[in-house]
Amino acid sequence: MLAIDIGQSGSRAWVEGNVSVFNRGKLSNEPIEETVQEVLALLPKVKSDVVSLSLTGLYGLVGEVGEFLRTCSKTVGATKVLVLDDGLASYFGAMRGRSGVALTLGGGIVAVGGNGEKVSHTDGLGNVFGDEGSGYWLGTRAIARALAAKENREDDPQYLEYFMPEVNAYFALEVKNSKDASLLAIGTGKKVLEAADAGFAIAQSIRDEGAMRLSKTVLGAWLGAGGTRSDSPLITITGGLSKNASYKELIMSYIHREIPKAELVEAAGDNLAGALWAAENVKNDLPPLMKWARA
Repeated sequence: MLAIDIGQSGSRAWVEGNVSVFNRGKLSNEPIEETVQEVLALLPKVKSDVVSLSLTGLYGLVGEVGEFLRTCSKTVGATKVLVLDDGLASYFGAMRGRSGVALTLGGGIVAVGGNGEKVSHTDGLGNVFGDEGSGYWLGTRAIARALAAKENREDDPQYLEYFMPEVNAYFALEVKNSKDASLLAIGTGKKVLEAADAGFAIAQSIRDEGAMRLSKTVLGAWLGAGGTRSDSPLITITGGLSKNASYKELIMSYIHREIPKAELVEAAGDNLAGALWAAENVKNDLPPLMKWARA
């Protein structure tokens, strides 16, 4: 068995019980099929009949999977390839077949709900039209408010001083809507939560709205999986921003307004564990989030 998890910032591979970590992730505007080929080339020589792929950039829609089979067959001799949206891989890793919602919270966000054999995907729509409550979402709003303070459209000099490094970084950008601008926003997300914890009112208002929107994302995933507001689904919240205890607690407080009996639990595993679990336990397609390609 070979399992690979490809994200935006890097990739990991599980081979015969050993995990390898690579800096190579999916590049902006790069077809994910090319990313898979590049990551496979980084692996030591290995043969595997089954390959399970957890992939970013699918936006909840796994399309044609034949190209993945051809690539994996040529590279490692695979005859079966499983392709999963990374949100579903996160759900499988976190829940291991239990009913509930897995919320993954980082530079972007995605929630996947599962209830019996039914699964549902919400958000994960990219930072232009979605990813509400994500690091990118928090960062863009925080920097925008700091820029407003610099132009006297906000009356909070202490807030401006706190985010002055990000304001300077913004003005140093050659292209204000470039990949570097996106990375600046994502990198600022953690600082927004720290500013909220430090008592900055603007940061608190941004954080609170993000938590509220994430609760709606979780609700949508649970309802989409056939659940109801009166159920007792398990909820996992993982990803880099989940390390901020205040944000995690606030998200759950808003979730309890929507689903009073929801229960926060620790994730059993991560995306890579989810890719392995799915390959071993789910033998049929779960369109549009997961498809098998078989020779």
